Amino acid sequence: MDSIRLDNILFKKVTVNFDDRFTLSEIDWTIEPNQHWVITGTNGSGKSALAAVLAGVGNIESGSISGLPKNVGLVSFEAQAELIAKELKKDDADIMDVISLGTPVHEMIFDNCQDPELANALVEKFGLTKLLDRAFRKLSTGETRKVMLIRALSSKPDLLILDEPFDGLDAATLTMLQEHLISIADTTPMIMVLNRFDEMPDFITHVAYMDKVSIEKNNSDKKSSDKKSSDKQSLGKGHLALTIDCQDKTAFNELYQLLHLKTTDLSVPDADPANKLPELDPSQPLVKLTQATIQYGDTVIVDKLDWTIERGQHWQLSGPNGSGKTCVLSLITGDHPQCYTNDIFVFGFQRGNGESIWQIKQFIGYVSTALQWEYRVSTSCKNVIISGFYDSIGMYTKSTDNQKKIADQWLALLGMTNRADQPFNKLSYGDQRLLLIARAMVKHPPLLILDEPCLGLDDMNRQLVLALIEKICEGKETTVLYVNHHAEDKIKGIDNYLGLKKS
Repeated sequence: MDSIRLDNILFKKVTVNFDDRFTLSEIDWTIEPNQHWVITGTNGSGKSALAAVLAGVGNIESGSISGLPKNVGLVSFEAQAELIAKELKKDDADIMDVISLGTPVHEMIFDNCQDPELANALVEKFGLTKLLDRAFRKLSTGETRKVMLIRALSSKPDLLILDEPFDGLDAATLTMLQEHLISIADTTPMIMVLNRFDEMPDFITHVAYMDKVSIEKNNSDKKSSDKKSSDKQSLGKGHLALTIDCQDKTAFNELYQLLHLKTTDLSVPDADPANKLPELDPSQPLVKLTQATIQYGDTVIVDKLDWTIERGQHWQLSGPNGSGKTCVLSLITGDHPQCYTNDIFVFGFQRGNGESIWQIKQFIGYVSTALQWEYRVSTSCKNVIISGFYDSIGMYTKSTDNQKKIADQWLALLGMTNRADQPFNKLSYGDQRLLLIARAMVKHPPLLILDEPCLGLDDMNRQLVLALIEKICEGKETTVLYVNHHAEDKIKGIDNYLGLKKS
């Protein structure tokens, strides 16, 4: 049997800066051959940052790193978002009025591929064969994730770095990926970033726990000439708090308990009386789809779907990647171009009878990965929450004192009071998701659509989010539509289920 191809990787008092957004502070870490690591910790602690350093990302300010391999395979949400953003930029090119069709999937996978045979096998296993000629940017979130995984796995990496590899995948794909990782564990060293501690594969030998460094509060009275120094004080900082050998059962169990702490005595802030939504007819359903069909050419994504969502009737929507979950959601929100060719009744409106999209959206709170990618404006954490009152990306209206008060209550609930004025785009992926969930909940909408709301969150924050959703379900104001892949993330009060199948 081949042995793992890896020398010792040594971090000695390493401090790494990430474009003045985040700093890893004085990291001491040794990765030996035949070790597989999981990096875990709270949101904003630097889990993804530490993994990215192994791939050559970040500016080393002090200390030293030795033994880094040249060929590193990396899969992460950040790399995925960066690749999609690069593809979308092609739309901006207007040379000779030629519209870019985007890079096809087969080029993404097979250009510079080191193991075409493995890539072909994974394409078939992951169900991407029919999508090879489709533009990468036209894929669903889960499908783009599969492409990233195939690229990394078929690159013959000396070190494989997987940042949340199981998030966003349907159950069948998740099982296939887990089996493949087990099959290569004897020959390929792996570093995984996992927020779900219970997803840790059996072959993992060590765990690195990241924690936040206490930071002095930014002094708003500093002069503008001292702005650079002031900004540095407000940087996020993380450090490697401890490393454990998985054979040390006592240490392992203590860390497991730490990551599964649950906040008690939760209290959801009240809605703003000044932003009261129009009354809905209680005798009418919130949503009714009749024989809804979504079709592109000869390809049918959703076929004659009948679905009624009554007030107070909470639903879980599930299905594999590419089964049309996001398409169905966009029919409800009015964002899908085929919503006017279908029989859709929402919030008292029969679609296509002159209602505006904002008349629909005012009754909906929404969280999704796509929204997070779109929310790229430079605004404060507090304003992100307040923007939920206006269903806007960013703030373009002066907020009221009561809206600010409610936003402060949400920040306190999320443990982010000291970051109220920090830029949203400087936060970690998980902290951004928490704020967008607060944004969606802030107006207590009649319908709260949560499309994989726990994606990218650690155990502690995931449990907080699930508890918050459970509180919403207990009330009478908001009906929850919860979309997820993880069966164990069931929520008390959600008793209705709709499963979609891939055509």
